[in-house]
Amino acid sequence: MLNNIARIQRALTQAHLDAILLTDENDRRFATGFPSSDGAVIVTVHQAFFITDARYIEAARAALTGIAQVLLCSREAPMRTLVQGILREANVQILGGEEQTTSYAEFTAYEQLFGLKLQPAQNLIRNLRAAKQPEELAMMYQAQQITDEAFAQICTVIRPGMTEREIAARLVYEMMRRAISLGAEGTSFDPIVLTGPDTSMPHGVPGDRRVAAGDFVTMDFGCRKNGYCSDMTRTVAVGIPTDEMRSVYQTVLNAQLAGIAAAKAGVTGERVDAAARKVISDAGYGDYFGHSFGHSLGLDIHEHPIAAPGVHGRLPEHTVISAEPGIYLPGKFGVRIEDVMHLTADGAEILTRSPKNLIIL
Repeated sequence: MLNNIARIQRALTQAHLDAILLTDENDRRFATGFPSSDGAVIVTVHQAFFITDARYIEAARAALTGIAQVLLCSREAPMRTLVQGILREANVQILGGEEQTTSYAEFTAYEQLFGLKLQPAQNLIRNLRAAKQPEELAMMYQAQQITDEAFAQICTVIRPGMTEREIAARLVYEMMRRAISLGAEGTSFDPIVLTGPDTSMPHGVPGDRRVAAGDFVTMDFGCRKNGYCSDMTRTVAVGIPTDEMRSVYQTVLNAQLAGIAAAKAGVTGERVDAAARKVISDAGYGDYFGHSFGHSLGLDIHEHPIAAPGVHGRLPEHTVISAEPGIYLPGKFGVRIEDVMHLTADGAEILTRSPKNLIIL
């Protein structure tokens, strides 16, 4: 089972922390590799502890042998009491906490209970999660393979008269059908499927609008492999598109390729975004590209770092980030093309294998 305990312990030492308390579901899964909807993980510089309830205790003890000590919480032994005992036994004086996903009330309650001032330390985990390990990359490639295959199949199904909801449901079915054989475990997010003028809404919700001849159909979807997400968007034409539709599509594709060409480990998110944004602005559509070029993904569908205006931080090696520029003309149509890329010192390796030329169904 993939776990990152040793990496976290090295980071704790470098940050001069005695331990970190993890309650966020995906931070816990990142640390131990074990999925559970509730619980806590404590990583000290020498040990790791996984606290869960009766729903997960048997599976956790079987899976985490040699990785973490597994403790059962109950009414008689609440999670916070167990955490307090671990911290006392380990003589923890400086404890890191998850200030970004823990509420203020919970954060302060932990401090009062433990008699310690929690140090904001979630970026310690976020930075580790940003640079994917080979095993993590392998799972993301497999998740993307499922997504690519589902796209190829949906292109044989879409026809005039289908509703956005019908296409979205079929996409989920196609991903789940493949997930059974490849060991994936669900969608990354609820698919976005839009047609006609609805495609001008970047995050619109599938409804009952029916596909008509001459429409664009935009589909944004993904699945998970061992918790790790895939994500892709394709815009296809049903019937013959207008010259304007073709021109906008080509502009978005050119912008995406420019952003990908600028992307590599060590460059800023702003620089990658700017390379794509310039293509769209030069074509006269700068006012119609309102979101960032890309976001990182992994156990969460949206992670940091991102490629966006004003982001001066350098993108780390082995981050996985989307490449998804778009042009959205209100009341008319929109186009988005999204791939996922793995950043190396030399450039960007594209996980997405689906074609990007304008597909006319």
